[in-house]
Amino acid sequence: TELISVWCFVVRTVGVKCEQLTQPASVTVQPGQRLTITCQVSYFLSSYWTHWIRQPAPGKGLEWIAYISSGGGSTSYSESVKGRFLISRDDNRAQLNLQMNSLKTEDSAVYYCARESQ
Repeated sequence: TELISVWCFVVRTVGVKCEQLTQPASVTVQPGQRLTITCQVSYFLSSYWTHWIRQPAPGKGLEWIAYISSGGGSTSYSESVKGRFLISRDDNRAQLNLQMNSLKTEDSAVYYCARESQ
């Protein structure tokens, strides 16, 4: 039986002031299943574009997978996840979500949420 491992961490892009973003440690699911991961932030999501990126394996490059604009009205996805993943946010809870549907073994990765600096 194949398993998909998702490790979640946090980064913030270029800037001086650090922000706190909190994510769960790791989750393992079966291929074809659905999983939602959440990034808890300490800033106003409505003030920054925020992204999800992933790293398939140690030493491998980062892959950008999705962003949501500061206004929330604009989203974009990489071809590898388009139609399967959905980025959303809850401004009241200060949470960024990534709903991952129809997971594949190639989705196994360390997932990072990252915000752009002003």
